[in-house]
Amino acid sequence: MSNSLVVLPRPGAAPSSNAAQPIPAPSEAAFVATFGNRLPSASYLQTPHAKAAYYELPPSFPAATDEKKLVSRVLLVHGVQTPAIGLQPLASALSSRFPSAHCVLVDLWGHGLTETPFVAHDPALFHGLLENLMVHLGWPDAHFIGYSFGGSTTASFAAAHPQRVASMVLVAPAGLRRTAGLDGVQKSYLRGGEGVEEAARDWILEVLEGGRLVVPSDWKERVARGEVVAEAVRNWEMKEHPGHAASVVAIFRDGGVFDKHAEFAKAATTGIQSLCVWANWMTCVACKICMSLECRMSRLCSR
Repeated sequence: MSNSLVVLPRPGAAPSSNAAQPIPAPSEAAFVATFGNRLPSASYLQTPHAKAAYYELPPSFPAATDEKKLVSRVLLVHGVQTPAIGLQPLASALSSRFPSAHCVLVDLWGHGLTETPFVAHDPALFHGLLENLMVHLGWPDAHFIGYSFGGSTTASFAAAHPQRVASMVLVAPAGLRRTAGLDGVQKSYLRGGEGVEEAARDWILEVLEGGRLVVPSDWKERVARGEVVAEAVRNWEMKEHPGHAASVVAIFRDGGVFDKHAEFAKAATTGIQSLCVWANWMTCVACKICMSLECRMSRLCSR
């Protein structure tokens, strides 16, 4: 684990004459050795910014060409901190319920097995990742499920690229919290700058965690039983992914966690079929795992 504090560029910053290389991600072997094979084997996508990992749950059988109403392509977009494995239980449940669907999960920048590009983490960076992935998969569009920060990203992606989104389900989406509600010190942490970066990182991680990160003492036994222990995953990323904390801070500041009301409103005017599963923002962010959402989403899908 690198103890150095990495601070990523901010939107609008002048580009460096010597662009920094992406911060590498941990290996799949290291992740599997710790958390098992809950996810399919990772595939990798090289983008202009960095390399990203994604995971495919292929359809059990192909949909007939005349069955246009069948769900055939589903892209699941996770939230900040917990990577794609947090949505694996939900993806597996949906894959079983819709055997004609090709479900794909992606590790966003700085998460899981995806590198941290040394560039501003604004919404356009994440839109580019989704667009590059869909081009790589040969998907003209997809049904999106976005959780927390992934919900904000999905909504703003739909606003910018409505032709790419067949439908969207936003689960406890971030993006609607207002910076106007923060105090002066908190706003200074969002602005960043010399002398505040370490304190800003600690505050941001505490806000997202809902306090101090506490890994359950029995996490190894629970993983051995096939559970996803989100706290253990987040702790592993903090220790093993040298760019993870920097990406988390950059996402919180610039990625779309705050003040995205206009983008949500624009997405609502596109005519894209949508569903929002709403809950208390802090409660859902503190949970970071869709194990409890699995049954909730299954009930929605059965309607």
